Amino acid sequence: MNLIDGRVPKRLPTSGVTGAAEVRLGSGDQERTGVGQVTAGVGQFAVHAEVARHHSDDYDIPGGQLKDSFAEGTTSSFGASWITDKGYIGAGYTLQESDYGLPGHSHKNGVCHTHGIDLHCAAHGAYEDPFGSSDDHTAKIRLRSERADVRADYDDPLPGFQHLRLRLSHTDYRHDEIDGPSLFNRYTNEVDDGPIELTHNPVLGFTGTLGVQYTDGEFSGLNVNNMHVPFPENGYGLDSAQRHDTKNIGVFLNEKRSFGPVDLLFAARKDWREISIPRPTFRHALNAEYQALFAEWYGPNWEQYLEDESVEGFVKKNPGSKVNPFSASVGLNWNLAEGYSAVLSLGRTQRAPSVRELYAYGNNLAANSYEVGLVRSRSASPTFPEGRTDALETARSVDLKLRKVGGPVDFEIGLFHQDIKDYVFARLIETDSETGVPHKYLLYTAADATFTGVDGQISLQLNTAHRTTLFGDYVRAKVKGEDDNLPRIPPGRLGVRHHWSNGPYSADAEYYHTFSQDRIAQYETRTGGYDMLNATLAYRLELTERQSAEFYLRATNLLNKTAYVHTSFVKDQSPLRGRSMVIGVRYAF
Repeated sequence: MNLIDGRVPKRLPTSGVTGAAEVRLGSGDQERTGVGQVTAGVGQFAVHAEVARHHSDDYDIPGGQLKDSFAEGTTSSFGASWITDKGYIGAGYTLQESDYGLPGHSHKNGVCHTHGIDLHCAAHGAYEDPFGSSDDHTAKIRLRSERADVRADYDDPLPGFQHLRLRLSHTDYRHDEIDGPSLFNRYTNEVDDGPIELTHNPVLGFTGTLGVQYTDGEFSGLNVNNMHVPFPENGYGLDSAQRHDTKNIGVFLNEKRSFGPVDLLFAARKDWREISIPRPTFRHALNAEYQALFAEWYGPNWEQYLEDESVEGFVKKNPGSKVNPFSASVGLNWNLAEGYSAVLSLGRTQRAPSVRELYAYGNNLAANSYEVGLVRSRSASPTFPEGRTDALETARSVDLKLRKVGGPVDFEIGLFHQDIKDYVFARLIETDSETGVPHKYLLYTAADATFTGVDGQISLQLNTAHRTTLFGDYVRAKVKGEDDNLPRIPPGRLGVRHHWSNGPYSADAEYYHTFSQDRIAQYETRTGGYDMLNATLAYRLELTERQSAEFYLRATNLLNKTAYVHTSFVKDQSPLRGRSMVIGVRYAF
């Protein structure tokens, strides 16, 4: 039950007070979960509160348990709104705190480093193991996130406009990566985001929305995994905890007009994004003897000289990035007779690479890899491509869908093709297994690629009680001009789902087969296919006109199959959970 989306009430509860609660217990991981929410209205004001608490142990897999797959956490929210006939304005606050394990995590590869195009996972000289202990203990994430929201919707705000939509948010996110007794990294992300949208009155038959969005983010923690190591005696330099500041302004427009049975839709968005890397703090731990030596070499301003030297190297290795992506699309929706429709969409979209794709330079122990970003490529080896700060993925796409709604048969079948220039992905350079845990040397690369696929579902209403649905999807991804496939592409899937209901009783059963993924990138291994069978039984009890309760039993992976997810960096260490049963009850008033 999704409780979080209602953190800021949009309307007054019809009966003064509404609420819901749910409790569930699970067998596969000893899950214990409780959630609850309540919304109350007084005059034109509504207040909302909710809380969710979850705890689960290491989950079962065929043949045992997956170590460090435990999870626990609490999420709580409070919000209030002033509501009128023309809209509302409100604010909300959400706090999330959780601890969860990192299955298959190893810090043995913290010693890995590079010599040009060679990855070397053994300590020597200045390259020391930053951990120096075994992997017997638990590795986990400790997460804390605070979010504040201001939201508003208002009808007829200005002449010529039907509706105003405002969404302002501030998020303060932090997670610590803890390995046994040691804090080896801390990621933080503080983001202010503010989209404003205006829906205009019809103009030449077109209705649509125009808006602007401003985002300001401050991210830190990239390329750090030795926070537990004290600053070296007689050492000097810049603090390794870099910040990446991102500012983005976007303007957008979408429009729609009907020409008889044909709907014409088009949309466009222009962004201006800038990433800057403020220089970290300079510090030193030099004793009097070293200070005297540096003063003799560089004069009385030796500290400023060392700082300027460190900053010069830092600025050279960490240039800023400015890109201005533009995206546009046009679509035709042809409404045929008897519920049939066909949709054709053409698009040109641009995506700016993420901070990691641009600036990664070091070990990512969560993904068992040493990563080098687009900007830092020449820092690793002069044979790598020139560093890029202006890379933009540009995709030209065509989508075709055929739909039918109403009657005993519903279906939607879609075909799509994307031709992408400068698609950014992690390309393998080398794998080193010297520590006993394979570690990949990955270079983020921009290369041309294509994606072609199909997805869809067909539903048949057999009678008032029974409905059967067939569903599936498949995508083929290739690197253009190379004899290689793209990494971590999901395999095809085909399945069937049946729903039955009779008065207060209902049941669902779902079976699907995920095919093996044999079309893999050079550094990947084949992922075997698997069968998955899930089922749910439910009984709904109407207690009063305003109160209801639902009891349910849900089973997943009833065949207890060992299953691996090909899209995961650590698929072999983290199989999906085995057979699991969850029993629960929902109550609403």
